[in-house]
Amino acid sequence: MAFATRHFVRSASSAATKKLIMKHVTVIGGGLMGAGIAQVAAATGHIVVLVDQTDEILKNSRKGIEDSLKRMTKKMFTDKPEAAAQFIEKTLKNLTVSTDPVAVVHSTDLVVEAIVENLQVKNDLFKRLDKFAPENTIFASNTSSLQITDIANSTTRQDRFGGLHFFNPVPMMKLVEVIKTPMTSQKTFESLMEFTKALGKNPISCKDTPGFVVNRLLVPYLMEAVRLYERGWHSLEPNNPLFAPSPLLNKLVEERKMGKKTGEGFYKYK
Repeated sequence: MAFATRHFVRSASSAATKKLIMKHVTVIGGGLMGAGIAQVAAATGHIVVLVDQTDEILKNSRKGIEDSLKRMTKKMFTDKPEAAAQFIEKTLKNLTVSTDPVAVVHSTDLVVEAIVENLQVKNDLFKRLDKFAPENTIFASNTSSLQITDIANSTTRQDRFGGLHFFNPVPMMKLVEVIKTPMTSQKTFESLMEFTKALGKNPISCKDTPGFVVNRLLVPYLMEAVRLYERGWHSLEPNNPLFAPSPLLNKLVEERKMGKKTGEGFYKYK
């Protein structure tokens, strides 16, 4: 009898932690990161809805995805233009767009948010979606700097909430940080890991700490360069251009010309 009880408990536990298969994906945010996530999901056979505020944004997002696919297929199918065309057509067939997130989350398995890095804006979005998404739907944020726990607390599904931090450009970069909060269930975490692998990415497990892994290593590295300057290392070679501030870079920052995200930097992006 004891053996039977133990067997039942193990079976029940195994069933409880069975990973979810995420076929239908909703990506909120049609910018550089959101469009990239939507592209790789659609290209790997997922049914994807890309959501943003206006039809114009989504039109540009879809065109950007199509252009990206054309560049990729030139390398993937060097001497097979027909195969390239079929791949692009199949990928785009898996992708639809919408300006109404509430209307599309009712049948989705996973919501991935890739909007502005503002905690209140993210909280407002997830709080709203939480009321309409099915109970089993997993929520994930692509934030690179905010704590996932702070975002998850805006919902009633903290156990079905995690982080999926992709890197730019998403179609090319293999690394994805999968963040598990103290409240994220093992089932949710394993499902997010499997989803990431299904995209052809290499996931790494991260705790919900500032910067996760990559930025936690990168930011101190960059700050140390600044501190070297502050400590006067540049004064040893005052005429060395390596230590001089860049007037052009400062000018671009002041004019908020931040590259592709703002449409202009050293180059103009259409």
